[in-house]
Parts: sequence; structure tokens; C-alpha cells
Amino acid sequence: MADTFDLVVIGSGPGGYVCAIKAAQLGLKVAVVEKRKTYGGTCLNVGCIPSKALLYASESFAEAGHSFAQLGIEVEPKLNLDQMMAHKDKTVKANVDGVAFLFKKNKITGVTGTGRIKSAGEVEVTKDDGSTETLAAKTICIATGSDVAGIPGLDVKFDETTIVSSDHAIALPKVPEKMVVVGGGVIGLELGSVWARLGAKVTVVEFLDKILGPMDQEVSTAFQKLLVKQGLEFKLGAKVTGVGKTEAGAKVTFEPVKGGEAETLDADVVLVATGRKPYTEGLGLEEAGVKLDERGRVEIDGHFKTNVDGIYAIGDVVKGAMLAHKAEDEGVALAEILAGQAGHVNYDAIPSVVYTEPEVASVGKTEEELKKAGVDYKVGKFPFMANGRARAMLKTDGFVKILVDARTDRVLGAHILGADAGDLIAEAALLMEFGGASEDLARVSHAHPTLSEAVREAAFAAFAKPIHI
Repeated sequence: MADTFDLVVIGSGPGGYVCAIKAAQLGLKVAVVEKRKTYGGTCLNVGCIPSKALLYASESFAEAGHSFAQLGIEVEPKLNLDQMMAHKDKTVKANVDGVAFLFKKNKITGVTGTGRIKSAGEVEVTKDDGSTETLAAKTICIATGSDVAGIPGLDVKFDETTIVSSDHAIALPKVPEKMVVVGGGVIGLELGSVWARLGAKVTVVEFLDKILGPMDQEVSTAFQKLLVKQGLEFKLGAKVTGVGKTEAGAKVTFEPVKGGEAETLDADVVLVATGRKPYTEGLGLEEAGVKLDERGRVEIDGHFKTNVDGIYAIGDVVKGAMLAHKAEDEGVALAEILAGQAGHVNYDAIPSVVYTEPEVASVGKTEEELKKAGVDYKVGKFPFMANGRARAMLKTDGFVKILVDARTDRVLGAHILGADAGDLIAEAALLMEFGGASEDLARVSHAHPTLSEAVREAAFAAFAKPIHI
């Protein structure tokens, strides 16, 4: 057995690699175990990064075909799917290579293989050739992320060609004529919109009576209308009862949740995007005595510690939203705690983004949550239609919505549907992190003309009146 590490991290996704880097920066001796050939986990390899590359490329393709003429640019775009995929792969490589560089820079030992906890102080790594290596660790961090969940109650046979998961929907060899997306959440809408823009007829089948289940209802409704304009169709309140292959492709059978006749949709490709589940298989958790909750997540306390001394967990494998940046924040906080500092994550100020066109972003409470909690609140809204920069960019769809405490004016939530919403939401998140009020935001000078002025105007609307409507 080699020298003892201060920290061995199992998994090199956003939570794991960030935790490892921060711990190394704070002086700990760190090793990371990763089963893939490249670092970065699902996010960098088959999730966040490649999907965003395809989203941007497909949005550019659609814009060239529909909006450029209004700007005085006359082109006839032609799709080169192979080149688009090459762009995606190049983007992925740059990111995973970047993590490898950072490991080397911070003197982190990377070990390729499948990790399993032998005890609170040992991680056994099984290599591809079947050989094993045992790492001694003062502390172990479980950062193994999540896996495709499938459809509850159905045994879906993924062939990753006709019936695909999100991991393979980023690499289809051709644009399908018809695609059925099972699941109207973030992943389904992002990847469904990619293939719709490239020419597929996309139908989304969703169990709930709305898309983006946890999202603010007003935003969800407005967003769905925009997606319908883009050609997507929706079957809401629909329970999928069957997904299978046919001679011509595949089919999806569903029935109304509230009762009614079953329907069947034929497709060339079916994307099952019904969420993800914590990845705990084969980690030796049961043998080590690590407790899981009723949803299969690793149980932790307020400092990411499991019930077993010396074993911690972060990211998708524990409670909370399955978001890369949430995992990163937990990774930093855990590293600081292990180094004797006061690491902390404010879960009330973690934003969520849907990278479609337009984007959807949210932080904090929704109106529905505030009503349920009996909170007296006020709403400030401002449409991008009234924003000068949005008009110049032909990006006038959507609005900014800010929710504040009616008595104190403290910002409780913010929701943005519109261009660059994922970047704009950071302003609201920062404000909430410091307990700010809408008036605080409104009295900060914003450059003109910018999309961020719409955020300021919504803040004005919350505590007084907007200027430009």
C-alpha cells in the first residue's frame, strides 16, 4: 500500500474535481479515482458541456435560417452534422484536458479505475485489466454523481441508437424525422430543442400537467408557448406505459393521468429523459456501513459527513438539486472543512438554468412556494419587449420576474425567461447571497443598452414602478 492520502475522492465530476483541487490548494495530499478514461464525470463528458455545445450550434443554425435576413444578412444555411459533432467533441476534449492539467498543477494523484470503499480508511481501485490497487486515506469523499433513471415501473431497453438516454442523445448520427421525448424537464427540453431546430418533429410526453415541474408556473406556461411556436408538441398529464422498438423505429404508448384512452406515438428515435438517480452501485457502501435514505441517496449531516467517521459525500449522490454548480459549491465547502476552515453552502441562493432559446433561469422561491408558505410578497416584472438591447438583438421574448418580501423588500426569488437568462440570474443570486432588497438592485447603475437593464427594471417594479413601461 502506498503512502496515506489526506483525502481520496471517488469521482472526478464537478463536485469531485473541484473538491480535490480546493483541498490540494489548502495543503492536503489528494488522490482522485475515476472510472472513465477522462476526468470531468457526466457533466464534462456526456452532459453539461457537450449539450451546451450542441445547443449553441443548433441555435446559431436556426438563427441563420430565420433571423439573419431581418438583420440584412442573406444566407442559406446548410447543416453539416458531422462538423457540428466535431465542434462538440473538441469542446469536450478541451474541458477534460483542462481538468487533467489542473490535477497535475496541483499535484493531485489521479487513479483510473472503479473505486470501492473497503473501510473508512481504504479505497480499492479495480483497473480495466482486473488488477487492483488499494489507496489509504484519512478521509474519503464520495462524489460519484448520478446515472440515467429510466422510467419508474417500466423496464426500458436502451439500445442507445433508437431508444436513447441523454448520454447518447448528444451523438445521433443523423437528424431523426420524428423524435419522442419522454420527460418535460431540463434535459428533455434542452436536447429536444436541439434536434427540433435541426429538423426533427419533436413531441414531448410529460407525466405532470406542466413542463419544468419545480419552475415558477407563470414562467413555465410562457416558456411552453414559445416552444410550441418553435414547433415542439406537448402531451402533458400523460403516463407512459410502454416504450419499445418497431420495424420502422420505436413507439411510445401513454395514457392520460386523469383517465382516458391510451395513445401511441411512432418515432425514429425515443429519448428517455425522466431524470437521474444517485450512483451508488458497487461502491461498497453497505459493507462499509454507510446509510442511504429512502431515495437511494447517501445520508449526510450539515457538514457532508456520513454516519461513518472519515467518509463524506457531495453532489448528485446526496440530497438537493442535481446541479453541477451545487456539487462544486459543496466540493469547495467540504475541502475547507477538512482543512479546518468554515465551509458553507447557501442552498437558498443556488440558481437553476435551462439552456434553451430563450433561456430560463431561476433562483430562490417561486410564487407557488411563497403562497404555500403563507408569505406576504410583492412581484416586480419587466418584459424584454421594452428593453432596447433586446430589440436590437431580435431577442424580445420573455420577461424578468422578481419576488420580494412585502414588508422588508428583501429578494426571495427571481425568475427570468429570455436571452442570456443564465448569465443574468447571477445578479439576483449575488443580491440574495447578501440578503439584498430590490431597491438595492434598482439603485445600482446598469450600463445602457444592456439586457441587464431588464433585471433592474423588474427590481424597480418590485419596490416602486418601472421606468420604461
